[in-house]
Amino acid sequence: MENKYTLVVGASEKRMRYSNMAVRLLNNYNHSVYAFGLRDGIIGDVEMNSVWPSSAKFHTITMYIGTKNQAPYYGKIRELKPNRVIFNPGTENSEFASLLINDGVEVVENCTLVMLNSGLF
Repeated sequence: MENKYTLVVGASEKRMRYSNMAVRLLNNYNHSVYAFGLRDGIIGDVEMNSVWPSSAKFHTITMYIGTKNQAPYYGKIRELKPNRVIFNPGTENSEFASLLINDGVEVVENCTLVMLNSGLF
C-alpha cells in the first residue's frame, strides 16, 4: 500500500473521538500523519500539533471539524495543494468542496476509518 502523507484536521487526544481513531489507524496502516488540533499532545505514537503545517506535500487531508468552523482553513488547505480532501460524516461542505474541485482536488464524502478498513483509502 502506498504511503499517503495525511493531514488530520481537528485531531483530538480523546480516544473516543473519530479523529483520534483515524490518526491511530492511519499510523497502523503505515501512512505518515500530521495531526493538527487545538493543542499540542500525543495520539498513540503520533505527535499532535497546534501549529498549522506550512509547506508539507500532503496526499490527503481528512476533515474532522464541522462545516461552520471550516472557513478559516479554506485558504490554508488550498495552499497545501493536496491530491484529495475527505469530508467525514458531519463535515460535508458543498461550498468548500466546489472550491477544491475547481482547484483540481479530488473531494470525497466518506468515513476515513471505513475507507482504511475496506482498502478504499
